[in-house]
Amino acid sequence: MVQAIDEMEQRDLPQAFRLLGEMNANVLQVNQLVDNMLVRVKNGEISTDKGLSFLEMKYHMLLSYLINLTYVVLRKCSGERIEGDPSIDRLIEIRTVLEKIRPIDHKLKYQIDKLVKTAVTGTINSDDPTNFKANPDAFDSNDEESDSDQDGKVDGFKPTQARKSNIYVPPKLAAVHYDGDETVAEKIRKSGERARRRAVSGAVLRELKEEYLDAPIEDKHGLGEKQASLGRENKRKIEYEENYMTRLPVTKQEKHRRRQITTLGTLGEEITTFGESSSVSAKKRKAQKKSKAKKSFKKKRHH
Repeated sequence: MVQAIDEMEQRDLPQAFRLLGEMNANVLQVNQLVDNMLVRVKNGEISTDKGLSFLEMKYHMLLSYLINLTYVVLRKCSGERIEGDPSIDRLIEIRTVLEKIRPIDHKLKYQIDKLVKTAVTGTINSDDPTNFKANPDAFDSNDEESDSDQDGKVDGFKPTQARKSNIYVPPKLAAVHYDGDETVAEKIRKSGERARRRAVSGAVLRELKEEYLDAPIEDKHGLGEKQASLGRENKRKIEYEENYMTRLPVTKQEKHRRRQITTLGTLGEEITTFGESSSVSAKKRKAQKKSKAKKSFKKKRHH
């Protein structure tokens, strides 16, 4: 057993000496770098007045963590017990805090990298997306100038009257579908789906079905064809309104077509309906005649 332990120590000793040599070299470099920075800070070459308190706290905790960790390693190398030592609790506390502040560090990473890059290079990146954000100060100055110009105009102009009376006039803007987050592949896929739907609902495909399939042919002439075309138009209109979140106006031609189809439909029902419905319609006509007779009698009495 003792011989096996001695063999393991003999194998690990060269690697341990090599790591200790690297640690000594790194410690010398770190000491030299820190001494140079301290000298520059004392001479006023580096200003620490406008630093981030978050980074200061983080680096202090990292330094305290390394100090306590070095102390624990020293006690273990000296053969002393570390059970119940206060440095263990301190290490656990610092490690927990460092884990908890990791989301904050991730959020501030972009701003910190940007400030460090600006400080090192001395220039601001012109392609930075934050440079294109709106400037409220510029808007305020433009509004003041436009208000002063409009005060000198004629009072007959309606927008000027609205601004003078402090009435809010909403801008006349139409809702537009935003597709900035869509990739090229998604746009191609959506355009292909729209083309496929148009092809499926097209008249050519219907003719091919009627020609090559054994299913009975549906008669859509006259009123049925008009209702089918109106239904397709309504479907396309509803789909457009749902996609672009806007309401399309109803034109006079559409109202006329709907009224015409409705009139034809009621006329067809009256022609093809027999029995009780005819008697009901006759009763309605008699009731309408009676109401008209009563109205005319009242007018005569007034005269």
